Amino acid sequence: MTDIKALEHAQAFLEKDGGPIHPTSIQFGDGSEMSSNGMSLRDWFSGQVLSGFMSAKAMHFNPDDDAAYCYRVADAMLAARKAGAA
Repeated sequence: MTDIKALEHAQAFLEKDGGPIHPTSIQFGDGSEMSSNGMSLRDWFSGQVLSGFMSAKAMHFNPDDDAAYCYRVADAMLAARKAGAA
């Protein structure tokens, strides 16, 4: 991937998902390294919504509908953040 393509890819990730959260880098004894961006801010927001949502909800869980709801809330949070609400 060229530097420009990598930059465009990173910008698209930031725009859509809010960027990485909890990046990790591990250096091994032989000098090699492994890194990961971790999860996206969007995924983290939706997980937080799911946690609160499930704690307030009885046993009526619909995985597809509830997951979609959590991501809609996460998307709204990212939009509010981008608009300057943070």
